[in-house]
Amino acid sequence: MAGARSARMRHVAERSRLVRPLVDRFIAGALERDAVATARRLTDEDLLVTLDYLGEDVMSADQARATVAAYRSILKIVGANGLGANVEVSLKLSAVGQSLGTGGEQLALDGALAICAAAAEAGTTVTLDAEDYTTISSTLKIHSRAHAEFPWLGIAIQAYLKRAEADCQELARAGCRVRLCKGAYVAPESASYKGGAVSDSYRRCLATLLSSNAYPMIATHDPAMIDAAKSLIAQFQRSRDSYEFQLLYGVRPEEQRALSAENRVRVYVPYGDEWYPYFMRRLAERPANLRFFVRAAASAVTGPMRRSGTSVGGVE
Repeated sequence: MAGARSARMRHVAERSRLVRPLVDRFIAGALERDAVATARRLTDEDLLVTLDYLGEDVMSADQARATVAAYRSILKIVGANGLGANVEVSLKLSAVGQSLGTGGEQLALDGALAICAAAAEAGTTVTLDAEDYTTISSTLKIHSRAHAEFPWLGIAIQAYLKRAEADCQELARAGCRVRLCKGAYVAPESASYKGGAVSDSYRRCLATLLSSNAYPMIATHDPAMIDAAKSLIAQFQRSRDSYEFQLLYGVRPEEQRALSAENRVRVYVPYGDEWYPYFMRRLAERPANLRFFVRAAASAVTGPMRRSGTSVGGVE
């Protein structure tokens, strides 16, 4: 997670041919055509898709408006290709100006509404991603205001936060689409659970959502949480079309196919140039991938010197 903020590591990652294959595992590509091609391939395998245009923490209103334009563009393509029934988009409000200070929240709301309007025209939906814990209240406020106009607008809740269960209870109503994930951001102990307590919170939130008339989107790769969800789905006699599982592109694709035999499964597919922070969060969740990345990055930095018989900092 610290590496996600490192300009030096980002510079190395973006230029390393050794890192690129690992990046390609988690990111569909930089261009719209890459995202659409990946979405079409997955939908041909009877999987649903949510596309995430990568970009967060924009620094200006112009950048925020550019993100809105990018979402409107991909949604136009989704609609034109008849993919709206199976392909939606996910949106980080920080990418449309939420954190820009005075006026940022209104700018983000306006952007979200414009993207929702484009989604409606394409025959699909939008889900607001969860981000840093300091943004949650603002995100819920924007969701509430936009949901009044677009009642299919979804929102993500992170179970590692102590407020998650109360938020789920508030959202557990007919037609409300709620993505439940564990969370991949850092928060102080006063606001968050650690270790096994996160899984306990996830189970409680699952029970709240699956026992309600909401539409739960169960976002996890944890086999124990998947089993808990299956048990609750059976207990509350949920029909197949009243919930879905959500899994990340490139993470355990065999699990995605196996789950889709009996459940609706949606794959979270990111694309775009600003892939580095997302990529680093995926590495933080999987230490084996992190070790590979560090080796590849080290090779990218020291390769020319090794060829001349020199090592850097003892790295061989």
